[in-house]
Amino acid sequence: MSGLLRIEGLRLEAEAAGRPALLDDFSLALDPGEFVALVGESGSGKTLAARTILGLLPPGVRRTAGQVLFEGRDVTNLAPGPLRALRGGAIGMVFQEPMASLNPAMTIGAQLDEGLRLHTALPAAARRAAAIEMLARVRITDPARRLASYPHEFSGGMRQRIMLASVMLLKPRLLIADEPTTALDTLAQREALDVMAELAAAANTAVILITHNLGLVARYARRAVVLEKGRTVEAGETAQVLAAPKDPYTRRLVASLPRRGPARGVPSAPALLTVRDLRVAYRRRDQPGLFPALDGVSLTVAAGELVAVVGGSGSGKTTLGRAVLGLVKEAGGEVRFEGLDPLALTGADRRAFRRATQLVFQDPYASLDPRMRVGEIVAEPLRNCPELSAAEKARRVEAVLADVGLEALGGRFPHQMSGGQRQRVAIARAVVTRPRFVVADEPVSALDATIQAQVLTLFQTLQAQYGFACLFITHDLGVVAQIADRVIVMRDGRIVEEGARDAVLDHPQDPYTRELLAATPSLAVPSQRTEP
Repeated sequence: MSGLLRIEGLRLEAEAAGRPALLDDFSLALDPGEFVALVGESGSGKTLAARTILGLLPPGVRRTAGQVLFEGRDVTNLAPGPLRALRGGAIGMVFQEPMASLNPAMTIGAQLDEGLRLHTALPAAARRAAAIEMLARVRITDPARRLASYPHEFSGGMRQRIMLASVMLLKPRLLIADEPTTALDTLAQREALDVMAELAAAANTAVILITHNLGLVARYARRAVVLEKGRTVEAGETAQVLAAPKDPYTRRLVASLPRRGPARGVPSAPALLTVRDLRVAYRRRDQPGLFPALDGVSLTVAAGELVAVVGGSGSGKTTLGRAVLGLVKEAGGEVRFEGLDPLALTGADRRAFRRATQLVFQDPYASLDPRMRVGEIVAEPLRNCPELSAAEKARRVEAVLADVGLEALGGRFPHQMSGGQRQRVAIARAVVTRPRFVVADEPVSALDATIQAQVLTLFQTLQAQYGFACLFITHDLGVVAQIADRVIVMRDGRIVEEGARDAVLDHPQDPYTRELLAATPSLAVPSQRTEP
């Protein structure tokens, strides 16, 4: 029998009658110090299985069979008092979005102190010393001063490390990490998980990593459990599961990872977009003066070309994308689209520019009007096309929805669609005006692997069909390898490397580019991987 955790025959059902089980006959054994990954797409039951361990099932979900034994005790039958003592003290959980799980009204110091105060008898001075030491261990600079800072004053990667610090301060015997790096760039992702693995190993803490990223599974987990629609379809040593998957679903997950194809060989074409010495600066509350978001950026994008802009959070990628569309007033330099300055356009010329350029946002749920139906959302940009009749607009919308595989879903609202479907709606809205230039801002970063593969393939197909040029913003070099003609690498508001896709990926010149490539997860497990 496992010395730490044993889940046997767990079944979870929705209270609504007639629905299939959300988790069916799930079992898992875990020893102290083990690192296990639960893998699967959204809706596979990964998070529900983990939340059952802590008694945190959402309303409307109930356990109908099975037991969860932690150190020999069935936690599903614990009274509220012992269960509260277990949470945090013995079992810690790191959630997907740290900004949602850290209290924005409390300082970091107060939040770190809270768990120690509730679960230990340490005096205030000892708690403060422990908090400072843990912040230093998770690589937060000047930890004593940062105790007085609030969550919004940290980057996403730093917030996730602070969340990890708050959990590991209590030295839990089990750590559950629920998609802890989904919203992080590649370097922040690796740094956060390296810290997590280091702290867990030092405390002999067992880890359950919930993820859809097979590269992370290969890098960190010794065992992997693959779930599909609430059922375990494959389990075993990570190297075996990823190298020789037996179940068709696992094989689909592995096959969905981005892969580099042959270079397209885009024919030479005149520059559609020209940017010279672009400078954008913002004022920040936490420091005097101006913060240079873009510092002397110059680039060109030719008609029909797909240029990937790569870099970590805060590198200036999104600011660049918005600036070239005239959505940010630049502090210096120039942007020219077909020779015209977007910020100087007015009236009909500005409407024509808006038709010719479009933006695909990272989070489609936030960018789609929840009160409008899908067909209405896609049709909205056609208001700038007065030459089209109502019937022609309707046919255009119908054709674009068919192109993105949503021909029968025009009457739905955004909340009635999956994340992948919503991203397809966002892409359909962007291409319905037949634009000549599209900025795609991290359009697949939050999607499951198989959905990401579908959306990337769709995007490539639409670009070939409609011939638009694209500035594709991403932190994922695997995505870059699949879709890009040319790559621009940014750091701290500057371009540090630029060139053809294969040249940049195979022969990187800048140390930062090499660092990004080294941090990109692959399916090679550590014992098999050759260090760069």
